[in-house]
Amino acid sequence: MADALAVTAPEAVVPAALELRDVHKSFGATSIIRGVSLSVPRGERHAIIGPNGAGKSTLFNLVSGRLRPTRGSIRLEGQEIAGKRAFRIARRGLARSFQVTNIFPRLTVYENIRCSVLWSLGYRYDFWRRIDRLRDANERAEHTLEQIHLAGRRDALAGVLTYAEQRALEIGITIAGGARVILLDEPTAGMSRQEAEHTVELIRSLTRDRTLVMVEHDMGVVFGLADRISVLVYGEIIATDVPQRIRANEAVRAAYLGTVDA
Repeated sequence: MADALAVTAPEAVVPAALELRDVHKSFGATSIIRGVSLSVPRGERHAIIGPNGAGKSTLFNLVSGRLRPTRGSIRLEGQEIAGKRAFRIARRGLARSFQVTNIFPRLTVYENIRCSVLWSLGYRYDFWRRIDRLRDANERAEHTLEQIHLAGRRDALAGVLTYAEQRALEIGITIAGGARVILLDEPTAGMSRQEAEHTVELIRSLTRDRTLVMVEHDMGVVFGLADRISVLVYGEIIATDVPQRIRANEAVRAAYLGTVDA
């Protein structure tokens, strides 16, 4: 009888890694983002594409806290982050890279990575604690160097790295803090085809078990890496779908990809 009366509890609904609901951003009378709604499940690799001036960087700035939306909701793993300061969003598990490489050029490669690790492990400013004795921070920094294939450049100043190495370092800084949601802004911009292919494999490896949202103009990178693609045109998403359907979508081809068969 007890078994017959047992009630199965409903499964808990797992919130999306990142969810935007009717997000708007205006600068004075100029509307840049016009009602963007988007849901990115945990573990998905999601690309946002669109022509120059579509609002992609503005959208990233809204999600990462560099800008405050005019209205709308932005949720990170179910928690509202719209309008919160960038460092608070980062502490909740979101990290972002930029179009222009953003590293500490006068620090070594290792020191750049370790800076990212320290706060995530709970270390604060402490003049009495020797940083080289923080075993957990140092071990994570060393592991990250191995992941981004820069262990051999450990003691080099970041400013003397090649462009592709600096981009790899920036991606390493982005993931070293343990962020669960990663925003990458044009990670292969300015690279040769060989460098871009190497970077794609690096991103694929580093974002395993994480959620990735990227802005990228290289369609080879986008179609080779993304699970789903959203197309942003004049501040509005006109389509979100798997790569094959995006490639065949006539509205997308007319607005961005062109009408010539790829």
